[in-house]
Amino acid sequence: MSEVKKIKTALVSVFHKDGLDELLAKLNSEGVKFLSTGGTQKFIESLGYECEAVENVTTYPSILGGRVKTLHPKVFGGILGRRSLQSDQEQMAKYEIPEIDLVIVDLYPFEQTVAEGASEADIIEKIDIGGISLIRAGAKNFNDVVIVPSKAEYGVLLDILKENGAQTTLEQRRMFATRAFGVSSHYDTAINSWFVSTNK
Repeated sequence: MSEVKKIKTALVSVFHKDGLDELLAKLNSEGVKFLSTGGTQKFIESLGYECEAVENVTTYPSILGGRVKTLHPKVFGGILGRRSLQSDQEQMAKYEIPEIDLVIVDLYPFEQTVAEGASEADIIEKIDIGGISLIRAGAKNFNDVVIVPSKAEYGVLLDILKENGAQTTLEQRRMFATRAFGVSSHYDTAINSWFVSTNK
């Protein structure tokens, strides 16, 4: 039988907000707590939902012009902590690391920025660091965490929520992880291709 996990806390960090409304509404109706940063937090709150700022958890503000927002042990510990491993649970309790059960990410539009003929400086700033790290962390810990790696997957999770409520099976989490590593691989390949083309 599949190991079912309940979604209690969701970290939402997206570039494109379109298509997110219905998913957030369903998660909110299921009692899922939201955690977010910057523009995404404001978007969630504009829909009338409570959303805790990541900086309240980390005690660090967004720094370096937004380059560092989620990169912190209290965020990544909450995603990577193994729920079945007592030593992980003890460390999470000791360092007051909250469990994060769902990660929703939509990466900076690197390929679109390149295609639009943007300057090198603008292209470099569209290399997502925090988002890609969240995707990899959530996918690695698919035993416990649901990772939604792009807006293309919003509807997939919404369908699951409509059918089962705020819970997922191991097979479903592994499916999202598979798609997440596909997104990560495609994104890094696009970045590598751009660097190769500019080094000629």
